[in-house]
Amino acid sequence: MAYEQAQIPVQKAEDFEQLRSAVDRIFSSSALEKFYRRLEANDVRAREFEKIAALRLLEEADPVLAGCGKSAEQMYRSLAVSDQALLREFYLERLERVDAKLRLKHQKVYRYY
Repeated sequence: MAYEQAQIPVQKAEDFEQLRSAVDRIFSSSALEKFYRRLEANDVRAREFEKIAALRLLEEADPVLAGCGKSAEQMYRSLAVSDQALLREFYLERLERVDAKLRLKHQKVYRYY
């Protein structure tokens, strides 16, 4: 029997969708290079989503998110725990899909130590 992810309904759809869209825009554009450089400059690992949100690195990489009136951290904290988990999972999935050459170039942000 194959693993199948449970479908959990999102409770705060508007904030969730704004953050999910921002993550999607960052990972599907040239903003990803800028995002990785900001992570390296702040000595933040790519998997530390809460820290990334707290340092406003998502807003620096995505002008649409920066102009929405609320910070990524505010939106993230306003989500239910299940919504936060879904968002982190989406972010980590996108992180793992990054091209191997780009991951190698920015290997410092992918390290666990």
